[in-house]
Amino acid sequence: MQIHSNSVHLRWRFFGPVVIGSVCLISLILLPGVRAELLVGATQTDITPPLPVALSGQFHTRIATIVESPLIAAAVALEKRDTKGNSIDQAVMVSCDLVIIPDDVLEQVRENLRKRNLEGLRPRKVFLSATHTHTAPVMMEGNYDIPGEGVTTPAEFVEFLVTKVSDLVEEAWTGREAGEVAWGMGNAVVAQNRRITYLDGTAKMYGATGNARFKGIEGAADHGVEVLFIRSGNDKQPSAIAVNVACPAQEVGNRSAVNADYWHEVRQSLAEKFGDDVVILAWIGAAGDQSPRLMMRRAAEQRMLEARGLTRLEEISRRIVAAVDEAWLAAKRDFHPDPPLKHRVLDLELPRRLVTPEELAEAKTEIEKIRTGPGEELHRNLARWAWNQQTIDRFEKQEGDPVLPMEMHVLRIGEVAICTNRFELYTEYGLRMKARSRALQTFVIQLAGQGSYLATEEAENAGGYSAIVNSCEVGPRGGGVLVDEAVNAINAMWEENP
Repeated sequence: MQIHSNSVHLRWRFFGPVVIGSVCLISLILLPGVRAELLVGATQTDITPPLPVALSGQFHTRIATIVESPLIAAAVALEKRDTKGNSIDQAVMVSCDLVIIPDDVLEQVRENLRKRNLEGLRPRKVFLSATHTHTAPVMMEGNYDIPGEGVTTPAEFVEFLVTKVSDLVEEAWTGREAGEVAWGMGNAVVAQNRRITYLDGTAKMYGATGNARFKGIEGAADHGVEVLFIRSGNDKQPSAIAVNVACPAQEVGNRSAVNADYWHEVRQSLAEKFGDDVVILAWIGAAGDQSPRLMMRRAAEQRMLEARGLTRLEEISRRIVAAVDEAWLAAKRDFHPDPPLKHRVLDLELPRRLVTPEELAEAKTEIEKIRTGPGEELHRNLARWAWNQQTIDRFEKQEGDPVLPMEMHVLRIGEVAICTNRFELYTEYGLRMKARSRALQTFVIQLAGQGSYLATEEAENAGGYSAIVNSCEVGPRGGGVLVDEAVNAINAMWEENP
């Protein structure tokens, strides 16, 4: 400090008035609030429901009476302010260990936030996304035959969830402080395309691969892991990490227990590396045709698990955490306290995939089979009944309702782009977005909404679950529109002034 004082004194003696101007300029630069800044807040909470609870993700009813791993919702709040302290833009991003995000859940959360009147928060800048674990609670009535007493109902869980997430967003928003962000990427073989093609031109999800009809795997996988690091105050370690993996959380999706799937192990491992308080935003990339479940080499993979002494969930976590470590090598030297932050909310209208008369007849036939079958068949297949009924309902109103509304969030944070969609989006669409994006890295977040698959033209021609009309409210034409809208919105942010 003494050397610094003498240095200023010498400049005063030899340069006089010039030094006064220099000192004033330096003082202005150092004054709090003069430089544009990024404010960040991050927190997470347990959203595990009271037990017993019905689980979503399969066609049959499952009642969970145990919790194998807790369900987590995590939130990161970002706000960019100019040199006068005025808000330039903001975003609150929430990830949830859920199957989907029903439209009414998002609207209830936003309405709660409006009523709370949090200073400066714009509720429409809040978005939620799901990890698509198939061992999370049912949130929509009518899809499963759930006991009337002694089990948490979908309505009860939604009420619980909305309060929890609203509190979470409030805590993240009100806890904002000066922070900085960095980004990086790694690679992890987690997902495999789960659609198996056959020599007769058909395809099947999780189809058999060990017979003479086997042709190959239908589509690509995306092994890139995009990572965004957020830290606040004087911390050297990140306070939050957003990890974008193009693979749904479905390794243990058939169980009858509450389970966050592989994200639980990922959180535990990252907490060991970065501290117990680190918040993990679990983002699933375009992965409608992907799964962590092994399609081939099962015996060889099992042998390696035994050699490592790991469970399959731990092995998936090991790979993802290694990719985060790769990203951290570059990111830790390149944090940005004043990055561009832009957030656009777009209301898209995507052309619906129309139900043909033949598909209508098939849906009616399936319902009739369930209706006239044994009583236990009805009990087991209520979700399948509802699935076919939705197709019938679509046919009856599609002439006057040809488009599906979709809210899409597009962000620029420094040199990375983030774009959301409501679908179980086939990986090909995400790869198209990334290839055409001008961003250094592009994060694609699926299931920021109510779901339904969005299959490719190749898959639609081959048929099978996830590509037939019952599975898809929007078809390949709408997928092309979605890609173009996302790319145009992203690239426009790089054409504007920072």
